[in-house]
Amino acid sequence: MSGSSSTAPQVRLDKFLKVSRIIKRRTLAQEVCLGGRVKKNGRVAKPSTPVSPGDVLEIAFGTRTVTYKVLKVSESADKKSAGEMYEIISGTTEGENDSRP
Repeated sequence: MSGSSSTAPQVRLDKFLKVSRIIKRRTLAQEVCLGGRVKKNGRVAKPSTPVSPGDVLEIAFGTRTVTYKVLKVSESADKKSAGEMYEIISGTTEGENDSRP
């Protein structure tokens, strides 16, 4: 057995954002983090910041900020399970407030 502790599973923030499909590409996730537009539990987070279930992420997308609660972390996920990795606490994602007729 390896020397890892029995704490909650963790993945890097940039990888979580990509795997959960909150942000489409990992390089873009890294840029958003490095730009100071991502907060984890109220503090600005780097791409390498570990993310665990229960963490709260705030991401600034232009003029709007969306707050997510991490429900589970995974190294990979298909489209269906990616949506089960988080819940949106506040804010909206693209398309939800479409004003198309």
